[in-house]
Amino acid sequence: MAKGADDKGDRFHDRARRAKDHSKQLPGEDEPQLPEPVETIHADTQPKRNDPCPCGSGKKYKQCCGRPGA
Repeated sequence: MAKGADDKGDRFHDRARRAKDHSKQLPGEDEPQLPEPVETIHADTQPKRNDPCPCGSGKKYKQCCGRPGA
């Protein structure tokens, strides 16, 4: 039964070692802060058929990216 008591102690020390290793990965007070998250910009609507294409080709949307199978 003494071996079971040693196993519990080893598990405690392993858990403490893993927690210490994990805390090394987190930024500390003396390290620079992480940058602010970037917000994704979503278009409200798709361009209409006769609007210029948003890809910058200069063509109408229906002749460029609005084609079926494009």
